[in-house]
Formats: sequence, structure tokens, C-alpha cells
Amino acid sequence: MSMSEEAINQLIANNPRGLVARAFNFAQRIHSGQKRKTGEPYFNHLLETAETLMSWKLDEVTIAAGLLHDSIEDAGVSLDALRKEFGEEVAFIVDGVSKISRVKYRGVKSKAENMRKLILALAQDLRVIFVRLADRLHNMKTLFALPPQKQKRIALETDEIYAPLAYRLGMQQVSGELQDLAFPYLFPEEYKRLDKLVPAKYEERLNYLERIKPEIETLLREGGISSFEINFRAKRYRSIYKKLVTHDWDIDQIYDLAAVRVIVKTVADCYAALGIIHEKWPPLPGRIKDYIAMPKPNGYKSLHTTVIGPQEKIVEFQIRTREMHEEDELGIAAHWLYQQAKNGEKVAPRRLTKEIKWVQQMRDWQETFKRESGTAADFIQAMKIDFLKDRIFVITPAGDVIDLPAGSTPVDFAYHIHSEIGNSAIGARVNGKIAPLDAELKSGDMVEILTQKNKKPSEKWLKFVKTAMARHYIKSALKIKKKS
Repeated sequence: MSMSEEAINQLIANNPRGLVARAFNFAQRIHSGQKRKTGEPYFNHLLETAETLMSWKLDEVTIAAGLLHDSIEDAGVSLDALRKEFGEEVAFIVDGVSKISRVKYRGVKSKAENMRKLILALAQDLRVIFVRLADRLHNMKTLFALPPQKQKRIALETDEIYAPLAYRLGMQQVSGELQDLAFPYLFPEEYKRLDKLVPAKYEERLNYLERIKPEIETLLREGGISSFEINFRAKRYRSIYKKLVTHDWDIDQIYDLAAVRVIVKTVADCYAALGIIHEKWPPLPGRIKDYIAMPKPNGYKSLHTTVIGPQEKIVEFQIRTREMHEEDELGIAAHWLYQQAKNGEKVAPRRLTKEIKWVQQMRDWQETFKRESGTAADFIQAMKIDFLKDRIFVITPAGDVIDLPAGSTPVDFAYHIHSEIGNSAIGARVNGKIAPLDAELKSGDMVEILTQKNKKPSEKWLKFVKTAMARHYIKSALKIKKKS
């Protein structure tokens, strides 16, 4: 029995008439006799979904909704019946999950509709997305039971939509697991090649780290850090594959197949541990990253360093507090939990939803796109680039972190700040040096936009801007310019 299964059983035992217990019994009854393609009872899937939500430390309303998430779609229960039996919040979440799952990820129009429903759900209550992610996680683990065509469609949707969405919500572990589960269905030959190449090398790497672990422990204790935990983080197959492609499939060039993770009590301990490690083993130039002082846009915090360790072997370290580790695992769900613990009061999830800036930007952007009557294909492409593709973070002169898609330029940055700054841009300073407006920005760049009053954008900008937002503002300004 898993820890989350024990926890859910305990929750039901402690309150047999509570919301989760009632949802458990109701779901078991309405899905009685139903089987999944794997041959197992359908209820197992609902239980797995609820247990995942429990492991993410979500509230009882969300866990109950996880148990009931297929009651409308697969058991014919009406929304009114759910509302009457379990309340407005549970019914709202189940209805939101049902609406998303009805649209299959095939064809341009249905893909666009699927994304629109996701955006609507995100903007109203994040718990809809938490249930959908937990549901998808278990579905991906049992994908082998479906026909090949369905496997490919579901794996593609997972890779293009749900894994990036989990990442944007700070749920990096969930995102990585979804990507790894989709990988063998999307790239079967590459996966087979990887599966032959990695395990032996990973085992060798792990053995090396286990051998040096006592030395790291001694170093930290002697350095005055008494409370810490050391474990090893395996690099995910999808990430290894991306690196191998750039290194001509030379596995010896991948130094971080397994990294050392050091979990300490305080932020001060994080920096102290970094100093202790560097005093013993020299760091590689350019490989020290401080995501505590400058967190990633999705909230990720840690210190990263790569050193030349014992026997002249390269070792990657990740150093973080317990709270940072929880937030890496659970993302916005952990943030919600810590907010409640800190304030000593229940934080309404819909209030939290409103505090996530990019979710609101996504909703506003969709409304703008709808007004512009863009095509479904344009909508999908813009959505993927502006919100779901690989991200970089750049910094304003005031020290604010701005989240942009990879490949963005100073013009994209300018329009992200404000349309007027974009329209009046004449140049940029990147890290204090003058840079062209079409320069490709990198994570960590400090960007300042140089402006000129009454300046208008150039049509040439449309050739290099990355974001749909910048493209939209440029086209709007150019229309006004032509009319005047």
C-alpha cells in the first residue's frame, strides 16, 4: 500500500461521513462493474487520481472531485445531482474536468477548442487543472492498453499541453514525469536507443555518488551545517535525449545523469553549503546558478553548481530548503499550502488563481485573439509559443523577472511590459551594452528598452518577433499609422 493510499484510507476512517468518504462510496457504487481497457476495475483509476491529489496535499474538495471526475462522463450522473449531493465547489470542478475531456486532441479546430476550455478552467479555478493533471498522469501509466492511434494522440496532447502546463504551474516533477511517459509513444526508436545506452551509465554514476556521499556529509557537518538530507536526482529520459542530440549521442558528455541534491533548513544554510562545497571542489566556470535570489518564472528556487569532484569527475549539486523542495515537487499547490500555513487561514483557491499573473494574461490574450477573429491554426501556434513552449526569464532594470518564450527579442520584452513601450522602442541595452532590437535574449539577461516619443513600430519587426502579443500590437499600430 502506497503512502497516499494509506493517507486516503486514514482520512476516510477518521471521518466516515465526511466529503471524501461520501465521494468514495458514491464513486464505488456508480462505477460498479465497469472495467478499464487494462481489465482492472474502473474505480481503481478514480482512486489513483484521488491518491495523487492527496499526495499533492490538496484540499478535501479537490480529492472528492478526483474520485468523482468521471461521474458525468462515464456514469451518466447529472450535474444537478452532483451539486445536490456534494455541493457547488465539487460539482464545478467535476463539470470543468468533464468539459475539457470531451474535446479530443485531433484536428485543428478541436485542438483549439481544447485549449480554450483549458484556459477558461485555469482562469476560474486551478483545482480543475489539478484534477485533470492527476487524471492524465494515471492515464499515461496505462496507455499501453489502448490502440496505437489513440496512444499517439494522447501522448502528443500530454507532451504539447499538459507537461508544459504543469511546468508553468511550478510542478516540475509532474511535468517531467508526463514527458517521460509520453516519450516512448512519440519517439519509439529514440527511446529504444536511449534505453540501451543510459541504464548502465546511470548505474555507474549512481555508484560513484553513493561512494562520495559520506565525504559530502562530513564536509557539511564540519562546516557547521547539522541538519541536512542528501539524495540523488536522476535526469529524465526526455532531458537526456535533448542533450544527446546536441552532443552527437556521446553519453560521456552528459555529466548530470544523476545530480546530488542537498536539502537544508534555511536559505542561509543553502549559501553556506555552496561555499563549503566550493572550498573543497572547484566549480566549473559559468555553471553556478542562483535560482534563490532570482527564481525561475514558475517559482522554482535552488542553488545549482557543477564542480570537479573526487577522482576529477564532474558532479552537479542542487541545494535547497525543504520548502523549496516541496514547491519543486508540487508547484503552485505547495505555494497555496504554505500560504495557508503562514497566514493561519484558509486561502480560497479562486483567489489564488487571480494572483497568478500569467493565467490572467492568458485569459485576456484569448479574448483579444477572439476579437481579432484569428484562425484556429493561428490560435494553437500562438498559444504554444506564448504560453507553453520553452521559457526564458529576463530582468528589468528595476529587478523584476519577466517570463518569455525561448527565442524572444527586446521587442517581445518591450510589448510584454506595455504596448506603448513596444511602439516607441528605438533600441535596447542588454546587460548594459547596446543591442539590436532583433537580438535573441537569454535567461538572466538584464534588458532596458530605449524609447523615443511619437515613434511608431516598424513593419520589419514582424519578421523577427516571437510572441503573438507583440505581433498583435505591431499590426494594430501599423493600421493606425496607415490611416493617419
